[in-house]
Amino acid sequence: MTLRAWPGRPYPLGATWDGSGTNFVLFSEVATRVELCLFDDEGNEQRVDLPEVTAYCWHGYLPAIRPGQRYGYRVHGEYDPSRGLRCQPAKLLLDPYARAIEGQVRFGQEVFGYRLGGREDLEPDTTDSAGAMPKSVVVDDRYEWDGDRHPGTPWHRTVIYETHVKGLTMRHPGVPEELRGTYAALAEPVIVAHLRTLGVTAVELLPVHQFVHDGHLADKGLRNYWGYNTVGFFAPHNEYACGGGRGAQLREFKDMVKGLHAAGLEVILDVVYNHTAEGNHLGPTLSFRGIDDRAYYRHTRDPRFYMDYTGTGNSLNMRHPHVLQLIMDSLRYWVNEMHVDGFRFDLAASLARELHDVDRLSAFFDLIQQDPVMRGVKLIAEPWDVGDGGYQVGNFPPLWSEWNGKFRDSVRDLWRGGEQAVPEFAARLTGSSDLYESSGRRPYNSINFVTAHDGFTLRDLVSYDEKHNEANGDDGGGGGEDNNRSWNHGVEGPTDEPEVNALRARQQRNFIATLALSQGVPMLLGGDEIGRTQQGNNNAYCQDNGISWYDWERVDAALASFTARALALRREHPVFQRRRWFQGRPIRGSGVRDIAWFDLTGREMADDTWNVGFARSLALFLNGKAIAGLSDRGHPIVDDSFLLLFNAHHEALPFRAPPAQWTARWTAVLDTSNADGSGVGSIAAGGEWVVQGRSLVVLRSAA
Repeated sequence: MTLRAWPGRPYPLGATWDGSGTNFVLFSEVATRVELCLFDDEGNEQRVDLPEVTAYCWHGYLPAIRPGQRYGYRVHGEYDPSRGLRCQPAKLLLDPYARAIEGQVRFGQEVFGYRLGGREDLEPDTTDSAGAMPKSVVVDDRYEWDGDRHPGTPWHRTVIYETHVKGLTMRHPGVPEELRGTYAALAEPVIVAHLRTLGVTAVELLPVHQFVHDGHLADKGLRNYWGYNTVGFFAPHNEYACGGGRGAQLREFKDMVKGLHAAGLEVILDVVYNHTAEGNHLGPTLSFRGIDDRAYYRHTRDPRFYMDYTGTGNSLNMRHPHVLQLIMDSLRYWVNEMHVDGFRFDLAASLARELHDVDRLSAFFDLIQQDPVMRGVKLIAEPWDVGDGGYQVGNFPPLWSEWNGKFRDSVRDLWRGGEQAVPEFAARLTGSSDLYESSGRRPYNSINFVTAHDGFTLRDLVSYDEKHNEANGDDGGGGGEDNNRSWNHGVEGPTDEPEVNALRARQQRNFIATLALSQGVPMLLGGDEIGRTQQGNNNAYCQDNGISWYDWERVDAALASFTARALALRREHPVFQRRRWFQGRPIRGSGVRDIAWFDLTGREMADDTWNVGFARSLALFLNGKAIAGLSDRGHPIVDDSFLLLFNAHHEALPFRAPPAQWTARWTAVLDTSNADGSGVGSIAAGGEWVVQGRSLVVLRSAA
C-alpha cells in the first residue's frame, strides 16, 4: 500500500503522536526534497515525501503511524563540501528531535557521505546506509508521574554525587543481574540506600543522551564509556535500558527519576551541546551533517572545514536560531517531560563563543536567562573549552554555578605539601569570593571537587605519580592529563607496605573532609567513598569494563563510613553551608569576626605569615553566631563555632587555641588521623592541640 502524507503542521519539530496519527517535522534550509522512511519489523523500508515546507520546516502527517514506529529521513539537495553542502539521500538520517533511538551505528563505507579512499570528502558515495544505521522511534510521551515533585534542594544544602548509570550498578551484588547497568538499577533500593547513607542530595549522571561508540574505538575492541559523543539530544541512551526497544527506555528513565525523587534525591544530567558524534569533515553522516551542514556546524573561512573548540572535530553553531531552538527545546523537554532537576554543561565556554572569543552575554545565555523553565533548575558550567581563551572560571552569568578547577588544584597542592599553597587554599576553602562575589553570585556558585570522572579517582590520586593509560590502546599513552598534582607516597601503585597504605588512607580522609567542610557545593566522584581504583588510568573514557565499573566486592567500608560522617557534619551545621560571603568584620562590637585565620601560636595570621613559602599549616575560625541571612522560616541562623586545624606538614605540629574571646573551650569532633575520623578530647582557650602529620582536626565550641 502506498502511503501519502497529509500536510500536517510545521510545529513542534520531531515526531508527535496525537492519539490518532503522527506529525513529522524536520528543519533544513538546504533541502530540495525530504523523504520520511518507515521501517517494519523485518527492516523493510517505505518512503513517503513530506509534502509541505514552512519557514524551512518540512512537515507531513500520517494518520496510521503509532508509537513504536521506526523511522529516519533522506534529505535531497546538493553535495558540495567546498560550500558546506553535504546532502546525500543515500544516507539514512536520524531525526534530531527523536525521543527514542533504536540500535547502534555499524561503521563502514555505508555511513560515510564520501567515498573512502577517494579524494578525502570530495567524492560523494551512494551506498545506502539504512542497514548500518540506528532508527528513530515514534513514542507516546504519556506517563503517570503519581504526584512526583522536584525535591528542590536549595543550592547551599546540595551535595552532588557524580556517577555513571552503568558503572555504578554493573557489579553490585544487591542489584538483580538483569537490571545491572541500567536506569532501573539506579533506583534499586540498595543503590538508593547507599546514596542516602552517604548524605548526598543529587546524582549527576554522565551523559545519557543517545551517543555513538566511535569507529576507531570499536576497531580496538573498546567502547565510548563516558558518552560524550551525542547524536540524539532528546533520546535516553538505549543501552542503559533493560526494557527493550521501541521507546521503552523513556518509561524506564522516568521510573528511575521518580524513584530517586521519592528518596529526596535530585537528578542532574551531564549534557553535551557543544558538538556531535559526526566529528570533523571526514566523519560519518548520521544526522545533522546530511540535514543542513551549514546551519548546524561552525565552519572556518573555508566552509568545507569545521571550527573545533571541543577537541572532537566539530562545534555546534550557536549563532544559528534553529540550533539555539534545538538546544532550548531539548533542555525544556528533559525538565518538563523527564522531570530532571538540572544540567552540567560540558565544555560550556564553547557555548558562549559568538565569533572566536568567549562572550559572557552570548545568545545562548540570554535565552537561558529569560526562560521560565530553565530559571528554576540547577545550571552548572564546566567553564572551559580547548580553544584560545577558553578557561573561563569565574566568568559565567549570575544564574550559573561552575566547576571550580582552582579549588581542585589548590586542595591537591596543599595536601601533597606544595610550597606557596596556603594563601590559594584559604581562598578556595572559603567559597572563592575572588571569583564569584563581584558578579552577584554566592558561595554556592562554586562547585567544589577534588576528583571527577576526567582524571584520577581519589584512591589513584594518592597512589600514582604518573598516569597509566596503556589499556586505552594508542601510541600516545592513552591521552589524559600529565600534570595531575598527585602523589604516590613513595610507591607507584598498589603496595603491601603498611605505612604507605596508612598514609594514603589518611590523605583520602583529608581530601574528603576538606571537600565536605569548604564553603560552596561539594561534588563527590562516585566510588571515591569506597576506594574505587582505575589502576592509574586517568582517562578511562573508553574503558567500559572493570577498570571503570565500581567494585562492590572490595569496598573500603571505613572510608565510606568516614565520608558519611564528614557529610553529616556539614549537613548538621549551617556554618559550613553559608549562603552569603564572609565579611571579616567585628560582630556587634565584640571584636570577634565571622571568620579568622590563626597560625600555630594562636595568633591571627599576619601578612608575612601568609607569605612564608614553606608554611603548610593554618587554623580557620568559623563563627556560628555570625551567619548572615535568615533561615527558611525567617529566623536568625545560629550555630556552634568551629576551629579547623590543617597540618599538611609531614610531622605532628602543636596548635594553640585562640584566646577566650573567641571561644572558651573546644571539643574535637573530627580527626583524620584516626581511621574512623573520630575526634577525642577537648581543650580550653589558649590550650594546645597536637595535630598529627598530614591531618585535619575539627574542633567545636563547647561553651
